[in-house]
Amino acid sequence: MLEIYIFIIGTVIGSFVNVCIYRLPRNKSIIFPPSHCPYCKKSLGFLELIPIVSYIFLMGRCKKCGHRISVQYPAVELLCGMIFLLLFETFGFSLEYLYYLMFSLTLVTLSFIDLNHQIIPDKIIVFGLAVGIIMLMIIKPISFKSSLMGLLLGGGMMALLAAVSRGGMGGGDIKLMAFVGMMVGFEKTLLALFLAFMLGGIFSIILVLLKIKSRKDYIPFAPFIGIAAFLTLIRGKQMISWYLEKFIL
Repeated sequence: MLEIYIFIIGTVIGSFVNVCIYRLPRNKSIIFPPSHCPYCKKSLGFLELIPIVSYIFLMGRCKKCGHRISVQYPAVELLCGMIFLLLFETFGFSLEYLYYLMFSLTLVTLSFIDLNHQIIPDKIIVFGLAVGIIMLMIIKPISFKSSLMGLLLGGGMMALLAAVSRGGMGGGDIKLMAFVGMMVGFEKTLLALFLAFMLGGIFSIILVLLKIKSRKDYIPFAPFIGIAAFLTLIRGKQMISWYLEKFIL
């Protein structure tokens, strides 16, 4: 039952994440006005705010105007529920759990904004860095040295690739990877970089082969950074140990 409650709380927080994803790129308040249909502006009632279930009950349409609601809304709610659950299974109820929840939800927000708008807002990165530094000082999930080295490695590697590729990587990707490095530390930054480029490369090749994208089309990289960073949180130690046993030791 505890896991069910944690999942439900995660989906509720996911509803708020959806608000951030929609409103922040448009420079709108995430507090006012209350949640409403973006088409007819009708305020949502209690039943319409129930995560995932309301989407199914309403068959993916606004109750008043009948306009189709993006499947992104229940997808983000489900994703956040799973994040709450997986991090709990990894860290239990601890300050580390709160630290990595904040980090992961920030990644979800940035990933979907990049998918929808091809931007990574500086204000979210700055907020994440500020809150991350405060939490690092209080919780100390990793050492200050590892955090600083991760920030320099993540941001530095992305900046180098941006220079070599002549714009293949944007400034937002550089800042995002610096943020990831600060939050996860030096060792996991190396792993996150490797996984992000592996996932991004495979997915890009598939899109080009299927002729969904061309080689010159923009492909958002924030989602791959987000997936890679989250994998390092829940399976990073196992991945690093496996690599060391197989190829180093």
